[in-house]
Amino acid sequence: MHILEVDTHDREELLDITPAVRRMLRENAWTDGALLLYCPHTTGAVTVNEGADPDVVRDILVNMDKLVPRNGDYRHAEGNSDAHIKSSLFGCDQLVIVEDGDIRLGTWQKIYFCEFDGPRSRKLWVQWLGV
Repeated sequence: MHILEVDTHDREELLDITPAVRRMLRENAWTDGALLLYCPHTTGAVTVNEGADPDVVRDILVNMDKLVPRNGDYRHAEGNSDAHIKSSLFGCDQLVIVEDGDIRLGTWQKIYFCEFDGPRSRKLWVQWLGV
C-alpha cells in the first residue's frame, strides 16, 4: 500500500488529485491494472467528476451545503455532523482503471479528494492492483 498526502485549505473543498495520482503511477512504473483509492477519514471522501469547468465543483459544494447544512438537527458533539454525512454520501473509495501507464478517465473527468471538515493534512491510501 502507498500513501498520498493531501493538504486541504478550506473547511469544504474538492481538491483535484489527478496529477498526483498520475505521478504516483509513473514513479512506480505501474502500467496495466487498477488503482484503489481509499480515504480513511470519516469527514473526507474521494470522487470522480468533471474537471474542465470549475463551476461544477462550486455547484457541488454549494448544493451539498443546502442538502446537508452545517447547522442542522445534529446530536454529534464535535460540531461536524454535516461533514460525516457528506463523506458517507460521496463514499470513501474509488477504483480507477489503469492502461498503458495512465488512468482511464473520461474526457472531462478528474479525481477529487473531498474535504468536508478542513483545513487538514489528510492521507489517501492507494493500492495497486496489477494484472
